[in-house]
Amino acid sequence: MESAGRTNDYEQLKQTLHAEPKEGPSALWLVLIGHGSFDGKEARFNLRGPDVSATDLALWLQPFRRPLVVIDTSSSSAPFLNKLSASNRVIITATRSGHEQNFTRFGKYLAEAITDPKSDLDKDGAVSLLEAFLTASRETAAFYKTEGRLASEHALLDDNGDVLGTPADWFVGLRAVKKPKESAAVDGLFALQLHLVRSDSEQSFTTEQMARRDALKRAVLLYREKKNQVPENEYYRELEKLLLELARFYGPNSAIIDPPATK
Repeated sequence: MESAGRTNDYEQLKQTLHAEPKEGPSALWLVLIGHGSFDGKEARFNLRGPDVSATDLALWLQPFRRPLVVIDTSSSSAPFLNKLSASNRVIITATRSGHEQNFTRFGKYLAEAITDPKSDLDKDGAVSLLEAFLTASRETAAFYKTEGRLASEHALLDDNGDVLGTPADWFVGLRAVKKPKESAAVDGLFALQLHLVRSDSEQSFTTEQMARRDALKRAVLLYREKKNQVPENEYYRELEKLLLELARFYGPNSAIIDPPATK
């Protein structure tokens, strides 16, 4: 029972999100660490007092237009991806189904990956959210294999707003090479640009400059998905224009760091 005059966790979370700015270039990160449940219809994240449902959180986040990162490391978390997926958001869940109800280990490995230099797969001096997701998923799978257990959790990432999500084993390097549907957009491009800890070279950039840089990089990555859809000469001509614009952002003496294309 809550003490008199004390706001319970449910209300505190609701009020905190209500007070957050709804616009702007900087991302709002919401990380849920704990236990979740699923009754076959609604997923909930367990709190002291009333639990917060995926429907509740979707309603509270509806006014936000700034970038959002929601990471639910709990069991039965997949329905949160279904409810929260939208453009300008990264949603990560520890499970691919509400029925994966056992204790999850993904969150532990994700926390470790964020500050582990070995997670910096593209060697740009910082660990992106995508790199942390891929590393944590790999470590989670390794745990179950080493223990000889049947894996009871399979993390998903959605950052294109299609409500489908992509597992880590659909990525080769930093690029998703499989899609849940032929017409689906690729996941991972937005998460690749988000970092909890910036690299030394990015410390001098303002939030607005980072947003502009990231938009340029995302345009390059998206255009590369069209390689087999346009004539070769046209493809490289347009790609060159995008790369030159990105190079001008960094200046004449700066290198462009870009994940390698899959063959």
